[in-house]
Amino acid sequence: MFLSSYENKLDKKGRVSVPANFRSHLSSLGYNGFISYPSFSHLALECCAQDRIEKLSNTIDTLNPFEDKRDYFATSVLSESISLQFDGEGRVSIPHKLLNHAKIKNNILFVGLGKTFQIWEPKLFGKFKIVARKKAHQNRSNLKWDNKQKREEE
Repeated sequence: MFLSSYENKLDKKGRVSVPANFRSHLSSLGYNGFISYPSFSHLALECCAQDRIEKLSNTIDTLNPFEDKRDYFATSVLSESISLQFDGEGRVSIPHKLLNHAKIKNNILFVGLGKTFQIWEPKLFGKFKIVARKKAHQNRSNLKWDNKQKREEE
């Protein structure tokens, strides 16, 4: 899983070192990189393994091929997705169009979200995190363990 948050510096060539445990998780899945695309919910980048983007593509494909919704999702996610491969030092080069979307200039924050992760400009994420914690607190009753999960933990 992708857990925790890590801040790294973007170098002059637009490269950043990806956290070792993120690289390790991707490697365990058989990947030497990840897919990234501009979030349409936040000024951030959505990031995932190849199999996750394939699942998303399959979900989009279940929509009527002649419906506008299908084109909107395919255009917003798939046409904007970029495969970022690790170099020998565990870095990726992030294209300017992605950096511009997330308003990233110097530092990058990798934010683990379980099966996916996001890339943020650290100050923007700090503001978002305050709102997210408040909303999570307000909605905490929505998180419920099912009985199977309870039995596995006991």
